[in-house]
Amino acid sequence: MGNQVMPREQLGICAEGNLHSVYLMFNAIDGVEKQLRPSIANVAQYIYELTDQYADSAFNGFVGIGANFWDTFYPQARPALLKPFPSMNEGNRDAPAMEYDLFVHIRCDRYDILHLVANEINQMFEDLVELVDEERGFRFMDSRDLTGFVDGTENPKGRHRQEVALVGSEDAEFTSGSYVHVQKYKHNLSKWHRLPLKKQEDIYGRTKVDDIEYASDDKPLTSHTKRVNLKDDQGNSLEILRQSMPYGSVKEQGLVFISVCRTPEHFEKMLHSMVHGDAHGNHDHLMLFTKALTGSSFFVPSLDFLTQFDDA
Repeated sequence: MGNQVMPREQLGICAEGNLHSVYLMFNAIDGVEKQLRPSIANVAQYIYELTDQYADSAFNGFVGIGANFWDTFYPQARPALLKPFPSMNEGNRDAPAMEYDLFVHIRCDRYDILHLVANEINQMFEDLVELVDEERGFRFMDSRDLTGFVDGTENPKGRHRQEVALVGSEDAEFTSGSYVHVQKYKHNLSKWHRLPLKKQEDIYGRTKVDDIEYASDDKPLTSHTKRVNLKDDQGNSLEILRQSMPYGSVKEQGLVFISVCRTPEHFEKMLHSMVHGDAHGNHDHLMLFTKALTGSSFFVPSLDFLTQFDDA
């Protein structure tokens, strides 16, 4: 057991940040599931190989399979904790579910390479899927959200990224896979920018310019950091790895929020804490300035899991 070879994870799960991203959401055309399996494996393998070819621009990516599509795709086995997106609603805070069959996530420091690869992937899936949604993300300033605050400050670093993001021996067939949740948030920036700086900082629980987190006792109970920095009963932090990036045009802009984790429970608890709040109803006041348009749940299996179907 000691020298057991781990399945190869899809490299985009734990990759460090990039300058650009393309997110493609597909639905399968009815009746093509058998042909689609090898295509998914081919696309995942292709992304994996391009990581070497375009190493100079830090290309990476992954293919995720939708929670509602999983049993159609692979009825013999299912990741132990995979379930649909946990839609929630409270007052004017809405976290809707909008499920897709496949999610292709590619990132790179060159926009032209991403554009090229996105088109090639679309061709590889031709006549098997419908492209339902496409979004393109970008790094804003020094990895900030469009609200002006640094995003992902709490992200695990180094090897710890894998410990947080990848399924381990607890679900042997799905080792090196990851549970992925995607939400597209549309920001109301004109409303946000009218707030005084101190009010913005209180909503985040961090300073804006130099990104210093408030001391725990100084954080309002409705601050974003208070609502998402959760602990379990043993006092361990409930961590996720965020792979989010801003998106948009002048007309609509916001954040494509992406959580990757070895369990979906951490994300669910954070979302519940934001939308419903604590026992006293202290919810996340950042949600007064941004609106979730989508919510999707995926599992990103290991490359080895997918490629067992590449000649199906």
